[in-house]
Amino acid sequence: MAGLLITFEGPDGAGKTTVLSAIVKQLTQDYGSRLVVTREPGGNQISEAIRHIILDPKNTEMDVRTEALLYAAARRQHINETIAPALAANQVVLCDRFVDSSVAYQGAGREIGEDAVYEMNQFATDGLTPDLTLYFDVPSEVGLARTRTREKAVDRLDAEALSFHQRVRASYLRLAQANPERIRTIDATQPLATVIAEADQLVRRAITQA
Repeated sequence: MAGLLITFEGPDGAGKTTVLSAIVKQLTQDYGSRLVVTREPGGNQISEAIRHIILDPKNTEMDVRTEALLYAAARRQHINETIAPALAANQVVLCDRFVDSSVAYQGAGREIGEDAVYEMNQFATDGLTPDLTLYFDVPSEVGLARTRTREKAVDRLDAEALSFHQRVRASYLRLAQANPERIRTIDATQPLATVIAEADQLVRRAITQA
């Protein structure tokens, strides 16, 4: 595929979605219609419907493997309907979460195995790997404190205990250490303007070098 897939990752409260929105406004001035901005789970009608099922706080009886499989199913549809066509058209896809999220949240957070979740997603993605991943790192306590102050409905993952979020962050850090060429870590405890500037620079560099 000729395009570029750049993913944005981080634990709850890291601010990745806020940063993504900010840099899209800046990047649009230079790259315009070449940019495709999307999210996971979601990005199209079917994947968004699965997202609602996964995150609905009423679904308290959902099995952890069911949750992982639903994420993978949403991801497969997202790739097939949204990401793959954009890459084939030489577009730059900026995606809020991808496989790393499943490895961290379901593999480590839910404790069903990081390797098992990774392998399951290899089937779902047919091996598609981001060209660049920006990981926004923040201590779990700080991230959770931030989530309590924002105007957002609490979903099933937000409601998890601190220990769950600590496992998620530890998994992200392991992923970053194991994939230094792909995953670039940004200290999300810095002032927001600094975080936005670092992310913008990394994305522009990746587009220029592609």
